[in-house]
Amino acid sequence: MRNHKFSFYQAGQNNGKTKFPVKAWDMGVDFDKNTYDQLFNIASMPFIHSHVAAMPDAHVGKGATVGSVIATKGAVIPAAVGVDLGCGMCAFQTTLKANNLPDNLHPVRIAIEAAVPHGRTDNGGRNDRGTWGQTGVDQISRWNTLATQYETIIAKHPKAVSHKTAEFVGTLGTGNHFIELCLDENDNVWVMLHSGSRGVGNRIGSYFIEKAKDEMRRWFIFDNLPDQDCAYLVEHTEIFDDYVDAVNWAQDFASENRKAMMSQTLAAMRTVLPYFSITEHAVNCHHNYISRENHFGANVIVTRKGAVRARHGDLGIIPGSMGTGSFIVRGLGNKDSFCSCSHGAGRKMSRTEARKKITLADHVAATNHVECRKDDDVIDESPAAYKNICAVLEAQTDLVEIVHRLRGIVNIKG
Repeated sequence: MRNHKFSFYQAGQNNGKTKFPVKAWDMGVDFDKNTYDQLFNIASMPFIHSHVAAMPDAHVGKGATVGSVIATKGAVIPAAVGVDLGCGMCAFQTTLKANNLPDNLHPVRIAIEAAVPHGRTDNGGRNDRGTWGQTGVDQISRWNTLATQYETIIAKHPKAVSHKTAEFVGTLGTGNHFIELCLDENDNVWVMLHSGSRGVGNRIGSYFIEKAKDEMRRWFIFDNLPDQDCAYLVEHTEIFDDYVDAVNWAQDFASENRKAMMSQTLAAMRTVLPYFSITEHAVNCHHNYISRENHFGANVIVTRKGAVRARHGDLGIIPGSMGTGSFIVRGLGNKDSFCSCSHGAGRKMSRTEARKKITLADHVAATNHVECRKDDDVIDESPAAYKNICAVLEAQTDLVEIVHRLRGIVNIKG
Protein backbone atom coordinates (compact mmCIF):
# COMPACT_ATOMS: atom_id res chain seq x y z
CA MET A 1 0.00 0.00 0.00
CA ARG A 2 1.28 3.43 -0.90
CA ASN A 3 1.63 6.15 1.71
CA HIS A 4 -1.64 7.66 2.85
CA LYS A 5 -2.34 11.03 1.28
CA PHE A 6 -5.35 12.25 3.25
CA SER A 7 -5.60 15.20 5.63
CA PHE A 8 -6.98 14.30 9.05
CA TYR A 9 -9.44 16.75 10.61
CA GLN A 10 -10.14 16.00 14.25
CA ALA A 11 -13.58 15.88 15.82
CA GLY A 12 -14.54 19.21 17.35
CA GLN A 13 -14.59 21.29 14.15
CA ASN A 14 -17.66 23.35 13.24
CA ASN A 15 -17.79 25.25 16.57
CA GLY A 16 -16.99 22.10 18.46
CA LYS A 17 -20.10 20.27 17.26
CA THR A 18 -18.38 17.72 15.02
CA LYS A 19 -18.44 14.31 16.73
CA PHE A 20 -16.32 12.34 14.24
CA PRO A 21 -13.14 13.04 12.25
CA VAL A 22 -12.97 13.80 8.54
CA LYS A 23 -10.33 12.23 6.31
CA ALA A 24 -10.01 14.30 3.14
CA TRP A 25 -7.91 13.52 0.07
CA ASP A 26 -7.46 17.25 -0.48
CA MET A 27 -3.75 17.58 -1.20
CA GLY A 28 -3.06 19.64 -4.31
CA VAL A 29 -6.74 20.11 -5.22
CA ASP A 30 -9.30 22.85 -4.60
CA PHE A 31 -11.48 22.50 -1.49
CA ASP A 32 -13.38 25.62 -0.40
CA LYS A 33 -14.62 26.51 3.09
CA ASN A 34 -18.21 25.57 2.27
CA THR A 35 -17.09 22.06 1.31
CA TYR A 36 -15.30 21.57 4.61
CA ASP A 37 -18.24 23.02 6.56
CA GLN A 38 -20.61 20.59 4.90
CA LEU A 39 -18.32 17.67 5.64
CA PHE A 40 -18.13 18.74 9.30
CA ASN A 41 -21.95 18.95 9.42
CA ILE A 42 -22.25 15.35 8.30
CA ALA A 43 -19.52 14.32 10.75
CA SER A 44 -21.60 15.82 13.57
CA MET A 45 -24.37 13.24 13.14
CA PRO A 46 -24.43 10.70 16.02
CA PHE A 47 -24.65 7.54 13.88
CA ILE A 48 -21.50 8.08 11.78
CA HIS A 49 -19.15 5.10 11.90
CA SER A 50 -15.43 5.87 12.39
CA HIS A 51 -15.13 9.01 10.21
CA VAL A 52 -16.33 10.74 7.04
CA ALA A 53 -14.14 10.35 3.94
CA ALA A 54 -13.88 13.06 1.27
CA MET A 55 -12.53 12.27 -2.18
CA PRO A 56 -10.33 14.78 -4.09
CA ASP A 57 -13.22 15.81 -6.37
CA ALA A 58 -15.34 16.89 -3.38
CA HIS A 59 -17.52 19.98 -3.64
CA VAL A 60 -20.70 21.30 -2.05
CA GLY A 61 -23.86 19.35 -2.78
CA LYS A 62 -27.40 19.28 -1.47
CA GLY A 63 -27.58 17.49 1.87
CA ALA A 64 -24.08 16.10 1.70
CA THR A 65 -20.85 16.85 -0.09
CA VAL A 66 -20.52 15.46 -3.59
CA GLY A 67 -17.44 13.25 -3.40
CA SER A 68 -18.12 12.05 0.14
CA VAL A 69 -18.24 8.54 1.57
CA ILE A 70 -20.39 8.17 4.68
CA ALA A 71 -20.53 4.99 6.76
CA THR A 72 -23.44 4.88 9.21
CA LYS A 73 -24.79 2.52 11.85
CA GLY A 74 -28.54 2.41 12.40
CA ALA A 75 -29.59 5.26 10.12
CA VAL A 76 -29.35 6.63 6.59
CA ILE A 77 -29.62 10.20 5.27
CA PRO A 78 -31.71 10.24 2.06
CA ALA A 79 -30.45 13.66 0.96
CA ALA A 80 -26.89 12.38 1.30
CA VAL A 81 -27.71 9.80 -1.36
CA GLY A 82 -29.54 12.48 -3.34
CA VAL A 83 -32.09 12.17 -6.12
CA ASP A 84 -29.97 10.84 -8.98
CA LEU A 85 -30.13 7.37 -7.45
CA GLY A 86 -27.77 4.84 -8.98
CA CYS A 87 -26.02 7.41 -11.15
CA GLY A 88 -22.85 5.94 -12.55
CA MET A 89 -20.65 5.10 -15.50
CA CYS A 90 -20.35 2.46 -18.19
CA ALA A 91 -17.40 1.98 -20.55
CA PHE A 92 -16.67 -0.57 -23.28
CA GLN A 93 -13.47 -0.97 -25.27
CA THR A 94 -14.10 -1.71 -28.95
CA THR A 95 -12.00 -3.39 -31.64
CA LEU A 96 -11.90 -0.08 -33.53
CA LYS A 97 -8.64 1.81 -33.79
CA ALA A 98 -8.15 5.53 -34.34
CA ASN A 99 -7.21 4.91 -37.99
CA ASN A 100 -10.63 3.28 -38.55
CA LEU A 101 -12.35 6.57 -37.82
CA PRO A 102 -13.23 9.20 -40.43
CA ASP A 103 -11.60 12.64 -40.31
CA ASN A 104 -15.04 14.18 -39.79
CA LEU A 105 -16.68 12.77 -36.65
CA HIS A 106 -19.77 14.95 -36.85
CA PRO A 107 -21.90 12.20 -38.51
CA VAL A 108 -20.99 9.87 -35.63
CA ARG A 109 -22.19 12.38 -33.05
CA ILE A 110 -25.41 13.05 -34.98
CA ALA A 111 -26.14 9.31 -35.27
CA ILE A 112 -25.72 8.80 -31.51
CA GLU A 113 -27.81 11.87 -30.68
CA ALA A 114 -30.58 10.50 -32.89
CA ALA A 115 -30.43 7.09 -31.17
CA VAL A 116 -30.40 8.25 -27.52
CA PRO A 117 -32.96 10.75 -26.19
CA HIS A 118 -31.10 13.48 -24.30
CA GLY A 119 -31.70 16.84 -22.69
CA ARG A 120 -35.03 18.06 -21.35
CA THR A 121 -37.70 20.20 -23.02
CA ASP A 122 -41.37 21.05 -22.48
CA ASN A 123 -40.70 21.07 -18.71
CA GLY A 124 -40.52 17.30 -18.91
CA GLY A 125 -44.00 17.13 -20.44
CA ARG A 126 -45.43 15.20 -23.36
CA ASN A 127 -43.06 16.72 -25.92
CA ASP A 128 -39.89 16.31 -23.85
CA ARG A 129 -37.12 15.31 -26.26
CA GLY A 130 -35.25 13.72 -23.36
CA THR A 131 -37.65 10.76 -23.15
CA TRP A 132 -39.17 8.37 -25.66
CA GLY A 133 -42.31 9.73 -27.25
CA GLN A 134 -43.16 6.16 -28.16
CA THR A 135 -41.43 3.32 -26.35
CA GLY A 136 -40.08 0.47 -28.43
CA VAL A 137 -39.83 -3.25 -27.79
CA ASP A 138 -36.43 -3.00 -26.09
CA GLN A 139 -37.53 -0.26 -23.65
CA ILE A 140 -40.72 -2.13 -22.73
CA SER A 141 -38.87 -5.43 -22.34
CA ARG A 142 -36.27 -3.91 -20.03
CA TRP A 143 -38.93 -2.08 -18.02
CA ASN A 144 -40.95 -5.26 -17.58
CA THR A 145 -38.06 -6.83 -15.64
CA LEU A 146 -38.39 -3.98 -13.13
CA ALA A 147 -42.10 -3.20 -13.21
CA THR A 148 -43.45 -5.61 -10.57
CA GLN A 149 -41.21 -4.33 -7.79
CA TYR A 150 -41.86 -0.72 -8.82
CA GLU A 151 -45.59 -1.27 -8.61
CA THR A 152 -45.15 -2.69 -5.10
CA ILE A 153 -43.20 0.41 -4.03
CA ILE A 154 -45.72 2.81 -5.52
CA ALA A 155 -48.71 0.94 -4.09
CA LYS A 156 -47.33 1.74 -0.65
CA HIS A 157 -45.97 5.21 -1.50
CA PRO A 158 -48.16 6.61 -4.29
CA LYS A 159 -46.67 10.10 -4.00
CA ALA A 160 -43.33 8.69 -5.20
CA VAL A 161 -44.85 7.79 -8.56
CA SER A 162 -43.39 8.97 -11.85
CA HIS A 163 -45.89 9.39 -14.67
CA LYS A 164 -43.19 8.27 -17.11
CA THR A 165 -41.49 4.96 -16.51
CA ALA A 166 -40.47 2.88 -19.54
CA GLU A 167 -40.10 6.20 -21.36
CA PHE A 168 -36.91 6.82 -19.35
CA VAL A 169 -35.22 3.52 -20.24
CA GLY A 170 -32.24 4.21 -22.49
CA THR A 171 -32.24 7.99 -22.04
CA LEU A 172 -29.35 10.25 -21.07
CA GLY A 173 -30.68 13.24 -19.15
CA THR A 174 -29.06 16.63 -18.62
CA GLY A 175 -26.32 18.32 -16.59
CA ASN A 176 -23.09 16.36 -16.35
CA HIS A 177 -24.53 13.24 -17.99
CA PHE A 178 -22.84 12.41 -21.27
CA ILE A 179 -21.91 9.86 -23.93
CA GLU A 180 -18.35 9.94 -25.19
CA LEU A 181 -16.07 8.24 -27.68
CA CYS A 182 -12.48 8.10 -26.46
CA LEU A 183 -9.05 6.85 -27.50
CA ASP A 184 -6.72 5.13 -25.04
CA GLU A 185 -2.91 5.19 -25.00
CA ASN A 186 -2.86 2.48 -27.70
CA ASP A 187 -5.40 4.30 -29.92
CA ASN A 188 -8.16 1.81 -29.10
CA VAL A 189 -11.64 3.34 -29.35
CA TRP A 190 -13.74 3.25 -26.18
CA VAL A 191 -17.41 4.12 -25.69
CA MET A 192 -18.20 5.66 -22.32
CA LEU A 193 -21.41 7.03 -20.84
CA HIS A 194 -22.69 8.56 -17.62
CA SER A 195 -26.30 8.57 -16.39
CA GLY A 196 -28.58 7.35 -13.60
CA SER A 197 -32.17 6.48 -12.78
CA ARG A 198 -33.59 9.55 -14.53
CA GLY A 199 -36.97 11.04 -13.58
CA VAL A 200 -38.32 7.83 -12.10
CA GLY A 201 -35.44 7.68 -9.61
CA ASN A 202 -35.62 11.41 -8.97
CA ARG A 203 -39.21 11.08 -7.80
CA ILE A 204 -38.27 8.30 -5.37
CA GLY A 205 -35.30 10.24 -3.99
CA SER A 206 -37.25 13.48 -3.59
CA TYR A 207 -40.16 11.74 -1.90
CA PHE A 208 -38.07 9.97 0.74
CA ILE A 209 -36.02 13.11 1.47
CA GLU A 210 -39.28 14.77 2.49
CA LYS A 211 -40.35 11.68 4.45
CA ALA A 212 -37.09 11.87 6.42
CA LYS A 213 -37.83 15.51 7.28
CA ASP A 214 -41.32 14.49 8.41
CA GLU A 215 -39.76 11.88 10.69
CA MET A 216 -37.45 14.50 12.20
CA ARG A 217 -40.41 16.79 12.89
CA ARG A 218 -42.38 13.90 14.34
CA TRP A 219 -39.61 13.20 16.88
CA PHE A 220 -38.80 16.89 17.50
CA ILE A 221 -35.30 16.53 16.04
CA PHE A 222 -35.65 18.71 12.95
CA ASP A 223 -34.69 22.03 14.57
CA ASN A 224 -31.53 20.51 16.05
CA LEU A 225 -30.11 19.27 12.77
CA PRO A 226 -26.99 21.08 11.50
CA ASP A 227 -28.74 21.26 8.12
CA GLN A 228 -32.33 20.27 7.33
CA ASP A 229 -30.99 18.02 4.58
CA CYS A 230 -29.28 15.95 7.26
CA ALA A 231 -32.73 14.52 8.08
CA TYR A 232 -32.44 10.76 8.48
CA LEU A 233 -34.39 7.52 8.69
CA VAL A 234 -33.78 5.10 11.55
CA GLU A 235 -33.04 1.43 10.91
CA HIS A 236 -35.60 -1.19 12.00
CA THR A 237 -38.48 1.11 11.08
CA GLU A 238 -40.88 0.47 8.23
CA ILE A 239 -40.04 3.71 6.43
CA PHE A 240 -36.32 2.89 6.57
CA ASP A 241 -36.91 -0.54 5.03
CA ASP A 242 -39.15 0.95 2.35
CA TYR A 243 -36.50 3.52 1.48
CA VAL A 244 -33.72 0.97 1.17
CA ASP A 245 -35.91 -1.22 -1.03
CA ALA A 246 -36.80 1.74 -3.24
CA VAL A 247 -33.18 2.89 -3.57
CA ASN A 248 -32.02 -0.60 -4.45
CA TRP A 249 -34.71 -0.74 -7.12
CA ALA A 250 -33.63 2.64 -8.52
CA GLN A 251 -30.03 1.46 -8.62
CA ASP A 252 -31.12 -1.55 -10.66
CA PHE A 253 -33.06 0.75 -12.98
CA ALA A 254 -30.00 2.99 -13.42
CA SER A 255 -27.81 0.03 -14.34
CA GLU A 256 -30.40 -1.19 -16.85
CA ASN A 257 -30.69 2.33 -18.26
CA ARG A 258 -26.95 2.45 -18.93
CA LYS A 259 -27.03 -0.97 -20.59
CA ALA A 260 -29.86 0.18 -22.86
CA MET A 261 -28.05 3.40 -23.79
CA MET A 262 -24.87 1.51 -24.53
CA SER A 263 -26.76 -0.85 -26.83
CA GLN A 264 -28.40 2.09 -28.64
CA THR A 265 -25.07 3.93 -28.93
CA LEU A 266 -23.22 0.94 -30.38
CA ALA A 267 -26.02 0.35 -32.90
CA ALA A 268 -25.87 3.99 -33.97
CA MET A 269 -22.08 3.84 -34.39
CA ARG A 270 -22.38 0.77 -36.61
CA THR A 271 -24.48 2.77 -39.09
CA VAL A 272 -21.56 5.10 -39.86
CA LEU A 273 -18.39 3.22 -38.88
CA PRO A 274 -16.73 -0.02 -40.06
CA TYR A 275 -17.90 -3.22 -38.38
CA PHE A 276 -16.53 -3.64 -34.88
CA SER A 277 -17.11 -5.69 -31.75
CA ILE A 278 -16.62 -5.25 -28.01
CA THR A 279 -13.50 -6.58 -26.26
CA GLU A 280 -13.50 -8.16 -22.82
CA HIS A 281 -12.74 -4.78 -21.23
CA ALA A 282 -16.02 -3.42 -19.84
CA VAL A 283 -16.87 -1.46 -16.68
CA ASN A 284 -20.28 -0.59 -15.20
CA CYS A 285 -20.21 1.12 -11.79
CA HIS A 286 -22.49 3.23 -9.61
CA HIS A 287 -21.19 6.35 -7.93
CA ASN A 288 -24.38 7.61 -6.23
CA TYR A 289 -25.73 4.81 -4.08
CA ILE A 290 -25.96 2.96 -0.77
CA SER A 291 -24.51 -0.42 0.06
CA ARG A 292 -24.25 -2.70 3.10
CA GLU A 293 -20.58 -3.37 3.82
CA ASN A 294 -18.17 -4.19 6.64
CA HIS A 295 -15.60 -1.57 7.66
CA PHE A 296 -13.44 -1.21 10.74
CA GLY A 297 -15.00 -4.27 12.34
CA ALA A 298 -18.66 -3.33 11.90
CA ASN A 299 -21.49 -3.97 9.45
CA VAL A 300 -22.53 -0.55 8.19
CA ILE A 301 -24.47 1.25 5.49
CA VAL A 302 -22.13 3.09 3.14
CA THR A 303 -23.44 6.09 1.24
CA ARG A 304 -21.27 7.04 -1.71
CA LYS A 305 -22.39 10.41 -3.02
CA GLY A 306 -20.20 10.94 -6.04
CA ALA A 307 -17.67 8.23 -5.20
CA VAL A 308 -16.78 4.86 -6.71
CA ARG A 309 -16.17 1.64 -4.81
CA ALA A 310 -12.49 0.79 -5.13
CA ARG A 311 -11.86 -2.49 -3.34
CA HIS A 312 -8.63 -4.23 -4.22
CA GLY A 313 -8.90 -5.11 -7.91
CA ASP A 314 -12.20 -3.29 -8.57
CA LEU A 315 -12.29 -1.52 -11.93
CA GLY A 316 -13.74 1.99 -11.94
CA ILE A 317 -14.15 5.01 -14.20
CA ILE A 318 -13.05 8.54 -13.32
CA PRO A 319 -14.11 10.97 -16.07
CA GLY A 320 -12.74 14.45 -16.56
CA SER A 321 -14.81 17.01 -18.48
CA MET A 322 -15.83 17.69 -22.09
CA GLY A 323 -12.32 18.66 -23.17
CA THR A 324 -10.07 16.67 -20.86
CA GLY A 325 -9.10 13.07 -20.32
CA SER A 326 -10.78 10.27 -18.38
CA PHE A 327 -9.33 7.26 -16.59
CA ILE A 328 -10.04 3.58 -16.18
CA VAL A 329 -8.67 2.73 -12.74
CA ARG A 330 -8.14 -0.28 -10.50
CA GLY A 331 -8.90 -0.07 -6.78
CA LEU A 332 -6.20 -0.53 -4.16
CA GLY A 333 -8.60 -1.32 -1.31
CA ASN A 334 -7.66 1.61 0.95
CA LYS A 335 -9.55 1.08 4.21
CA ASP A 336 -9.42 4.74 5.27
CA SER A 337 -11.47 5.72 2.20
CA PHE A 338 -13.91 2.86 2.90
CA CYS A 339 -12.41 1.33 -0.25
CA SER A 340 -13.51 4.25 -2.44
CA CYS A 341 -12.16 6.77 -4.94
CA SER A 342 -13.38 9.89 -6.73
CA HIS A 343 -16.10 9.73 -9.37
CA GLY A 344 -14.74 12.49 -11.58
CA ALA A 345 -12.83 15.75 -11.61
CA GLY A 346 -15.34 17.58 -9.41
CA ARG A 347 -16.70 21.05 -9.94
CA LYS A 348 -14.70 24.11 -8.94
CA MET A 349 -17.43 26.52 -10.12
CA SER A 350 -21.16 26.33 -9.55
CA ARG A 351 -23.25 26.28 -12.71
CA THR A 352 -24.27 29.90 -12.12
CA GLU A 353 -20.66 30.99 -11.62
CA ALA A 354 -19.55 29.09 -14.73
CA ARG A 355 -22.14 30.83 -16.89
CA LYS A 356 -20.90 34.20 -15.65
CA LYS A 357 -17.17 33.55 -15.96
CA ILE A 358 -16.75 31.26 -18.99
CA THR A 359 -17.31 32.76 -22.41
CA LEU A 360 -18.40 30.86 -25.49
CA ALA A 361 -15.00 31.60 -27.02
CA ASP A 362 -13.35 30.02 -23.96
CA HIS A 363 -15.50 26.93 -24.36
CA VAL A 364 -14.81 26.60 -28.10
CA ALA A 365 -11.07 26.86 -27.48
CA ALA A 366 -11.13 24.32 -24.64
CA THR A 367 -13.04 21.77 -26.74
CA ASN A 368 -11.35 22.46 -30.06
CA HIS A 369 -10.12 18.87 -30.34
CA VAL A 370 -13.52 17.30 -29.51
CA GLU A 371 -16.57 16.85 -31.73
CA CYS A 372 -19.22 18.21 -29.35
CA ARG A 373 -21.75 20.94 -28.76
CA LYS A 374 -20.24 24.41 -28.77
CA ASP A 375 -23.10 26.62 -27.67
CA ASP A 376 -24.16 28.72 -24.67
CA ASP A 377 -26.35 25.98 -23.21
CA VAL A 378 -23.33 23.82 -22.29
CA ILE A 379 -21.11 26.58 -20.89
CA ASP A 380 -21.70 25.31 -17.33
CA GLU A 381 -20.15 21.97 -18.39
CA SER A 382 -17.07 23.51 -20.01
CA PRO A 383 -13.69 22.20 -18.78
CA ALA A 384 -12.89 25.39 -16.85
CA ALA A 385 -15.84 24.68 -14.52
CA TYR A 386 -14.07 21.56 -13.23
CA LYS A 387 -10.98 20.78 -11.18
CA ASN A 388 -7.82 19.62 -12.90
CA ILE A 389 -8.40 15.90 -13.50
CA CYS A 390 -4.66 15.13 -13.36
CA ALA A 391 -4.37 16.79 -9.95
CA VAL A 392 -7.41 14.82 -8.78
CA LEU A 393 -5.76 11.55 -9.86
CA GLU A 394 -2.46 12.54 -8.28
CA ALA A 395 -4.24 13.21 -4.98
CA GLN A 396 -5.51 9.62 -4.77
CA THR A 397 -2.59 7.43 -5.81
CA ASP A 398 -3.14 5.53 -2.55
CA LEU A 399 -6.73 4.74 -3.58
CA VAL A 400 -6.39 3.61 -7.22
CA GLU A 401 -3.90 2.86 -9.94
CA ILE A 402 -4.41 3.96 -13.53
CA VAL A 403 -5.16 1.19 -16.04
CA HIS A 404 -5.97 3.35 -19.07
CA ARG A 405 -5.98 7.05 -19.79
CA LEU A 406 -8.68 8.02 -22.28
CA ARG A 407 -8.85 11.18 -24.38
CA GLY A 408 -12.26 12.26 -25.61
CA ILE A 409 -12.90 12.75 -29.32
CA VAL A 410 -16.75 12.82 -29.47
CA ASN A 411 -19.01 14.10 -26.69
CA ILE A 412 -22.81 14.11 -26.46
CA LYS A 413 -24.50 16.28 -23.82
CA GLY A 414 -28.15 16.75 -22.96
